[in-house]
Amino acid sequence: MKDVCKDAKLIIAYGTCACFGGVQAAYPNPTGAVGIGEVIGKDKLINIPGCPPNPYNILSTVLYLLTFGKPPEMDELKRPTFAYGRRIHDHCERRPHFDEGRFAESFGDEGHRKGYCLYKLGCKGPVTYANCSVLKFCDVGAWPIGAGHPCMGCTEPGFWDTMTPFYEHLPKVTIPVSEGIITDAEKIGKMAITGAGAVIALHAGAGVIKSRLKKKKGEPQILSSSNEKSEKEEG
Repeated sequence: MKDVCKDAKLIIAYGTCACFGGVQAAYPNPTGAVGIGEVIGKDKLINIPGCPPNPYNILSTVLYLLTFGKPPEMDELKRPTFAYGRRIHDHCERRPHFDEGRFAESFGDEGHRKGYCLYKLGCKGPVTYANCSVLKFCDVGAWPIGAGHPCMGCTEPGFWDTMTPFYEHLPKVTIPVSEGIITDAEKIGKMAITGAGAVIALHAGAGVIKSRLKKKKGEPQILSSSNEKSEKEEG
């Protein structure tokens, strides 16, 4: 690897094995497997991780290099931010269910069949940076969460150690409670309606007061449809 890469302008590591060593690097790593960056350094490296990686991500990277003559913006793990700059959770098609506290509790249950959030089944989307939820795979819109399987975090270094057990959720992510969220939403909605009514009443009252002040000063009256009736009734 050192001999092949020494004169290269840039090196693209494609796939999680090439980027971070892969599952064979799981603790205690008896094979000694490492990512390419650990062998040749990271100065000329671009990582395109994933197991499997999305082919559009390497295609886009190559096109960027050919178009602009420089690497795309990258994160601290040398991944292009256009592909790995946001969490899967941020653009997941099941995110509304997470926000409303609707979760599949087990594979095949009613929530699972209805497409509820898979977080309780071990989904690592909240801590995984990739564009799988937007780009998807195979040109047919397929991806693991869409097929009912939780994300395993395969674009992250050491996911075979840090994301396991795969079918248990992360302990530090707060899970919304459905009833509480719905109740709060209803309260907020009622408050918003009440507040809007108060603002409308205040605005109408201010218009009447302003009109009366102008009348006392002898200024010409310009009545809007909202306060014209009040002025006529007063007269």
